[in-house]
This record gives sequence, C-alpha cells and structure tokens, in this order.
Amino acid sequence: MKVVFVGPTLPDAPDLVSEDITVRAPARQGDILEAVRQGANVIGLIDGNFEHVAPVWHKEILHALSQGVKICGAASMGALRAAECSFYGMEGVGSIYRQYERSEILDDADVAQLHAPREMRYFSISVPMVNVVATLKKLNAEKLINAEEAEALKEAARSIFFKERTYRATTDRAVLTDKGRKAEILDLLLTLGVNQKRLDALQLLQWLAAMQDIRTPITTTWLFNSTNMWKAAFDN
Repeated sequence: MKVVFVGPTLPDAPDLVSEDITVRAPARQGDILEAVRQGANVIGLIDGNFEHVAPVWHKEILHALSQGVKICGAASMGALRAAECSFYGMEGVGSIYRQYERSEILDDADVAQLHAPREMRYFSISVPMVNVVATLKKLNAEKLINAEEAEALKEAARSIFFKERTYRATTDRAVLTDKGRKAEILDLLLTLGVNQKRLDALQLLQWLAAMQDIRTPITTTWLFNSTNMWKAAFDN
C-alpha cells in the first residue's frame, strides 16, 4: 500500500494520483504508525497538523524506517521531518526540503499557512514564507523588481505572523523608496506568485509513483529503541 498525507499544500491531490495511492488528511501524531500497521510500504508526507494536536513524532518515522517502509517528505511538514530524519534513511525531495537540509532556512513557520477546512478544499488564506521568497527571487531575476525592493518585501513578509501574511499585507508594510511602486508590485505578486510548496509536493507524487509497493529492509548504523515512553504512547 502507498499512502500520502496531504491537504492545503496540494488540495487536488486525489485527482492527481493513481488508484494505487491512498490520499489521507494531514498527518498528526500516530498517523504514520497507524499506516504502517495497516500495511503501508511507501509513505509520502507533505502536510501535517501541529497547532491543536500533537504533530508527527520523529519516533514513529524511525519505527517505520526500521520496518523497511520507504518514507519521503516534501513541501511542508514533510520537508521538515525529512531534513530532521535524513540521517536515519528518510528521503526528501524539492527545493524546500533542500533548504531545510542545508540549514538555509530554520524556522518551522516558514512553511505554515492559514487555510480553510477540507470541506472547502483547503482554500489558502495566507501565504507561506517559502512561497514569498521564491516569488521575490523570480521577480528579481526577471528584473521586475530590484534587489532593494526584494529585500524590503522579504523583511516585511517575515515580520508578519504567518496567519496574517498576505501579499497585500506584505506590500503595505514594506518600506520602499518609491512608495508609488506598491500597487504595481502587489499586482506582480498576485499574478506571478510562485507556489513553491505545490511544486515540491508534485515532485513527491512523482517519487511515490516511481516506488515499488514493497518493504525494503535497510542496512543502518542505528537500532530502533522501543522505549517505555514509546510503549506507553502507542501500546507496543
């Protein structure tokens, strides 16, 4: 069985995957372990819950890896966990994963965003910082904004709480030499914005499709330790 945990990063995921891939809601603590118990051989982690419930535990990822389950993360919570667990055999794909893995970005909040519930197709209400940075890099490379404007916009975006960060809020707060540029720049951000999280998530779907639906025991330098806390939490 192949499973992918995804939500607001790729709300149309059910329409994009083949029949052999099961799409599940953003993961929370215990969900990866449950998927392994249900027979998952390949797991993709994109989105995860973190604010009102316990997030995916690194320990359950290590348990899955110790059972020969292939796990890959990207785009959001998946990129974070992949960077944190790469030493143990978890894979990662995409630009955001690489930035976390290289410590080019450190803040968990850089991938966070406010969105509507699943019943409303996870409609995005705020813009994650990783998308802002990717968009500013593109606009600067195409000479649609200059380096000074890009830096001012980045600083403004980073100063805004992730639930309130929008392109309009960013341009409103940005300290630009030419204030008259704000309306023009806002239009550029809205029309040419780069959704880096989505791009990375699509790469993960390609990874899932390419993987064989079998468990593959890996040779490791570590052993999974079934601690008392692990046993108490998951009744092992």
